[in-house]
Amino acid sequence: MRHGKKVNHLSRQSGHRKSMLANMACSLIEHKRINTTVAKAKALKVFVEPLITKSKEDSTHNRRIVFSYLRNKYAVTELFRDVAAKVGDRPGGYTRIIKLGNRLGDNADMAMIELVDFNELYNGGKKEEKKAKSRRGGKAKKAETAAPAAETAPEAPQASTEETAENAE
Repeated sequence: MRHGKKVNHLSRQSGHRKSMLANMACSLIEHKRINTTVAKAKALKVFVEPLITKSKEDSTHNRRIVFSYLRNKYAVTELFRDVAAKVGDRPGGYTRIIKLGNRLGDNADMAMIELVDFNELYNGGKKEEKKAKSRRGGKAKKAETAAPAAETAPEAPQASTEETAENAE
């Protein structure tokens, strides 16, 4: 019976498993996406998402806790500076696992794990901008500002197509 066994041991001893997950988390934070097996990606998701949640509040205590897991000061700096700024308003679900098929050598199920906010393809490539909605004649004001601009601009004389053809020769 497997009552209460929630950790996937990944066929490794605890020291090796912790080091492997720390290295994979540092690579994920640095490169924003990595390719690995499905089992490792699922284990990495459980490992890295609480660390990203800790990074939302930048305090010395949180930095030390995250550093004890990652053991890489450059990854901790990147996490607290860049990643936390992008995921600040997201309530969870910071990573996405996309299955890629099977590896040629040993037929292992492969997957790509990535940070959700750093993929422009899935986000539509557009920034989320909130526009102020008003019912007080927004279109009329735009029309008034566009009309005087057209009147004040001097019109340049345009050459006919015959003159441009002669100049080109």
